Amino acid sequence: MLRNRTAEVPAYSLPEIHQSVATSHSRFWRRLFAFAGPAYLVSVGYMDPGNWATDLEGGARFGYRLLWVLVLSDLMALLLQTLSSRLGIVSRRDLAQACRDEYPRAVSYTLWVLCELAIIACDLAEVLGAAIGLNLLFHLPLLAGVLITAADVLLVLWLTRLGIRVVEAFVLALIATIAGCFAFEIFLAHPHVPEITSGLLPRLNSQTLYIAVAIFGATVMPHNLYLHSALVQTRQIGETTEDKRRACRFNFLDSALALNGALFVNAAILVMSGAVFFKRHIVVTEIQQAHQLLSPLLGTALASVLFGTALLCSGLSSTLTGTMAGQIVMEGFLRFRMQPWLRRAVTRCLAIAPAALTIYIFGASGTYKLIIISQIILSLQLPFAVIPLLHFTSDRKRMGPFVNGVWLQIGAWLCAAFILVLNIWFLWSQAGAWISQSANHRSTLMFVSLVVGLAFIALLAMITCWPWLHRAPLVAERVAVTVPEDAAPVFPSRTYSRILVPLDHSPADHEALGNALALAKSHHAKIILLHVEEGVTSQMFGSLSSTAEITEGQDYLANVVSCLRQQNVNVDVVVRHGNNPAKEIASAAQEVHPDLLIMASHGHRGLKDLIFGTTINSVRHRVKAPLLIVRQS
Repeated sequence: MLRNRTAEVPAYSLPEIHQSVATSHSRFWRRLFAFAGPAYLVSVGYMDPGNWATDLEGGARFGYRLLWVLVLSDLMALLLQTLSSRLGIVSRRDLAQACRDEYPRAVSYTLWVLCELAIIACDLAEVLGAAIGLNLLFHLPLLAGVLITAADVLLVLWLTRLGIRVVEAFVLALIATIAGCFAFEIFLAHPHVPEITSGLLPRLNSQTLYIAVAIFGATVMPHNLYLHSALVQTRQIGETTEDKRRACRFNFLDSALALNGALFVNAAILVMSGAVFFKRHIVVTEIQQAHQLLSPLLGTALASVLFGTALLCSGLSSTLTGTMAGQIVMEGFLRFRMQPWLRRAVTRCLAIAPAALTIYIFGASGTYKLIIISQIILSLQLPFAVIPLLHFTSDRKRMGPFVNGVWLQIGAWLCAAFILVLNIWFLWSQAGAWISQSANHRSTLMFVSLVVGLAFIALLAMITCWPWLHRAPLVAERVAVTVPEDAAPVFPSRTYSRILVPLDHSPADHEALGNALALAKSHHAKIILLHVEEGVTSQMFGSLSSTAEITEGQDYLANVVSCLRQQNVNVDVVVRHGNNPAKEIASAAQEVHPDLLIMASHGHRGLKDLIFGTTINSVRHRVKAPLLIVRQS
């Protein structure tokens, strides 16, 4: 049975930064700068350590022959990312939310699982890349580097608290570092330009297929489509058609600049690998090997340092976008919100486990193969993100005047078909190779390959055909179901008679008391002032204690009570003693049974939360009364 999707209240993507960037500037360059940013965060995924492995492998084995794959994948990425940003701007829904609205629950959950696997695979490459970068620059053991990457949760938390523009600036600085390092590497390598241009001629065979699929998986990353459709909603976009059209134009420019920068980095890695390693018939089997060989082959130790620096920057920048993509996917598909640090910790732990195990068993060469395998996983998941995106952006009811034109639809579906054919070709050849090489378990592998293949085809057919098959019934269902629900809901009114206000003898008390006073006058309520004495003497002797600090607190409370009573407000005072303010506030609330609890926030952020504590968070989990939090101005 179809679900009533229109009756559901739409949730915002990344609600903590939704429409947090103003774009109403009169000058073109200022407006362009306001819209710039989302595509740069997305482009990080196009130059992460997974790309390094595939580009190094492709350049070392086949020279410049696979350069056309990079150019084609970049053009495809530009097309798909443009459609993704358009979906977010016009429909105000990210790709995960649109999938949940459109597909049956079982299909939606399956797409979520596949996308989570893709994010874990991407995070695996980031873990290994950052660990290898630490190893190259500071000679840390790989296993120690993998474990250290778990601490990037603190980096993510710190940056996201500062706002989306700070995150974008930090990532852009890392991207500029990567590009600068490889520009110098290309200068040192002195590649032959005519040979580079010959690599733009499309050629593909069974030998280059594996790396070509890995390059596509590393370049056109599925979770970036979910990410971009959410990031564009961080801009304040108007509701008119012209406002949305202007936002689409500026985001296209943003995508073109950012993705061409990513193409330069990927092409630089492949060209450098071809010029340095392929010319000397050196097969690169691990990223560390490339780092070690660059210095003697290029004649300067600076080449290796730049290589390691760029790799570390690549791993760090990819960390941020992976966290955001995971949050978007989970909230969009499941409507389940998890704390960003917990979400990051879970994803990273799932990536660290195989990375640490591979390093422990197979060593450095195993990490290189694992990175390439992770990019294959990304490529196989790509059709399950691309096909829904094409459906949604080609739906006139969803997109209105921004629906894909005929030629754009043809080009987009050709891209999807190309990706799909490439993946099927790879799966067929890889399964055939595994079966032919396994004499003892051939029947088991054949059975597993058949089951996986049928599941792949069934899910692919479902996501492809479902929007066409159920589109007409869905419109009829919306009309029949939603008309009776147009009446405005009736919300219950609230009356406050007892308002509890904890005080801590700080300027923040004025905000809490001001709000309490306004409510007390309008509701004729009693204000109950609560103060917790935290001194050592108070903890030992309780109400019998007497110190200069306690006397000062009593005078402070007496002054507050006098001021409130002068305004004809009924006031009561509660003083408690203990070393845990949150516990004492909750205990007092259980005794006095307030209708409302008002607390003032000091505005601590980041490290200050760790130093000074977060009493409000602790209190809100302990009390049942409504809690009003006011911010110190």
